[in-house]
Amino acid sequence: MESREALIALNLIEGVGPVRVRQLLAHFGEAPAILQASKQQLQQVRGIGGDTAENISNWEKSVDLADELKRITDYGCHVLISSDENYPALLREIYDPPIVLYVKGELTAKDKNAVALVGSRMTTHYGIETARKLAYQLAYVGVTVVSGGARGIDTAAHQGVLAAKGRTIAVLGTGINLIFPPENAELFERIAENGAIITQFPFNRPADKQSFPIRNRIVAGMTLGTVVVEANLTSGALITANMAVEAGRQVFAVPGRIDSPRSKGCHELIKKGAKLCEGAEDILSEFEYLFPSSNRPPGAGETGVLPALELGGNEQKVYAALDHEERSIDEIIRLSGLPSSAASVALLGLEMKRLVKQLPGKMFMRNR
Repeated sequence: MESREALIALNLIEGVGPVRVRQLLAHFGEAPAILQASKQQLQQVRGIGGDTAENISNWEKSVDLADELKRITDYGCHVLISSDENYPALLREIYDPPIVLYVKGELTAKDKNAVALVGSRMTTHYGIETARKLAYQLAYVGVTVVSGGARGIDTAAHQGVLAAKGRTIAVLGTGINLIFPPENAELFERIAENGAIITQFPFNRPADKQSFPIRNRIVAGMTLGTVVVEANLTSGALITANMAVEAGRQVFAVPGRIDSPRSKGCHELIKKGAKLCEGAEDILSEFEYLFPSSNRPPGAGETGVLPALELGGNEQKVYAALDHEERSIDEIIRLSGLPSSAASVALLGLEMKRLVKQLPGKMFMRNR
């Protein structure tokens, strides 16, 4: 048996979680050796009691590994383990990284620069529109947006990314084959085509009170920062934010109306030191912190341009027409040879990509 199959089996055994597997791997060296160990050998490992040792030593009685492997193949997904290149690097750094990740779609190197965008299932129109706008802006500049695929803010975040033709990842609190909420079936298909659906749970695992906090730690753990768009004081989004803090990641919160219960969680986060977020620029202004230079392609250091960022033809013309001196929009139109409407759209794109800044009086210049 190879390591991947052994880890899938371990993930199926009751009472065996990421922390215990890490302790077992430190003792036995590799996953297949854990499954071959006797109950007595297993009990020598710190943190492994009699019941857990019993479950592992008799794993073949409770786990149908062949059936799970067939489901993986039939469903068209694949399983990542920690040693795989596309297993999220940031996720390896948390206290209890998932033993395995079931993936429908693909995780890629572009997902190094990922931001979580989360919030309540019960939302206001303001919350939905803000989530879509933020997700669109982040996706537009090459940031992967991660959320939980739930109703409300999560769904709006995924929709905003897809509208911008960007990459998004949905982390589920169920087995990968369970569509929850059911109305998101089509959305999940589109996410898998433009990013990935991922979960640590085996097939047919239903949602429960434990599964969502477990899911939230992946959302926070695989991203450089977490943005809470709208949340009341009991929202699971605050759990995600706390997990982000524990993992040493940045937390942002979108302010709302002071009389709206849906915004009280965000206001509480801001009081505790979360960065107030009014737009993608507030997230991107943390650039040096959020997007380490190792994540940027060669030559990007001078412009601070994000990976996967390619300038469109009109953007290139407008960028070439600018330098570090102020230029009026009329001058930019003349130098670029573009119609005024095309130049305005290109300038907006360059601003979003943080390559150009607008000054009072419709004057523009390159960012230093």
